[in-house]
Amino acid sequence: MKYLKHLFFIIFSIVLFTGCKEKKEVSNEPRKVAIIVSTLNNPWFVVLAKTAAERAKELGYETNIFDSQNNTALETDHFENAISSGYDAILFNPTDADGSIANVRMAKKVNVPVFCMDREVNTTDAATSQILSDSYAGCVAIGKYFVQKLNKKGKYVEILGLVGDNNTWSRSKGFHSVVDHYPELEMVAQQSADFDRNKAMEVMESILQVNPDIKGVFCGNDGMAMGVYQALVSAGKADDIMVFGFDGAEDVVNSIQQKKILATGMQFPKLIAKTAANFANEYFKGKRDFAQKVPVAVEMVNQENVGNYTAYGSE
Repeated sequence: MKYLKHLFFIIFSIVLFTGCKEKKEVSNEPRKVAIIVSTLNNPWFVVLAKTAAERAKELGYETNIFDSQNNTALETDHFENAISSGYDAILFNPTDADGSIANVRMAKKVNVPVFCMDREVNTTDAATSQILSDSYAGCVAIGKYFVQKLNKKGKYVEILGLVGDNNTWSRSKGFHSVVDHYPELEMVAQQSADFDRNKAMEVMESILQVNPDIKGVFCGNDGMAMGVYQALVSAGKADDIMVFGFDGAEDVVNSIQQKKILATGMQFPKLIAKTAANFANEYFKGKRDFAQKVPVAVEMVNQENVGNYTAYGSE
């Protein structure tokens, strides 16, 4: 029964999409672009979504932003809605590298191109193109700086993001590719906080009860870095424990300027979003040979060079 329901939806979507497409070609109605993002509970993704929508509008397309709230089932609803409503392309920030594959393939079956932004899906035969930050290389740079600031020794903690997101592990692997070569650096805890500020604060509070003598904390994103810093302030340890983030969010850039946070990896969500919207525009005009993965460089921002950067980008 479940299979028949799914098959019916696919057939219905194909018929509806084809009809909408033919209607637009006759009436010259503007094409529609859906922006589906993992969550709007993180300022970084708000910038990503809004920039994608603004760029698509500049190019002459109607847009709508859908918030998946880090829920793959809700993401599926958004894809079904976008397809049945006649959207012509989807600019997509996945909730899960594996769990989101089926949604991208759903769109592909009805010839709706999907351009992944920042996060990827674990296949090369679904999305039209994936525009991704080079998280691994960015965290190699942070790892080197981490080692330098901790003088190659001491206890430290790693706060991971969502375990189903490849960025979580790319960042962790990049960091450890450097740090693990120094035997006097001891990781006493590695826990997930789901890229969430409040969860990171709670996780850090618990870790401090068992490990009050740590010297540094590496966080998989800036929201978690701010949560960790809040926990350190509450424990009276903000001046004793160094915090390193990743993203280039406004509050962390400001905190680096104020000498609270040590460093972050500056991603460029505006560049990623504009590239995805530009790719959709090129697709509408007939281009089909897109690179499957388009890397976007990450730059380390610290207290020495922070003057060269602003939130989510460079000056």
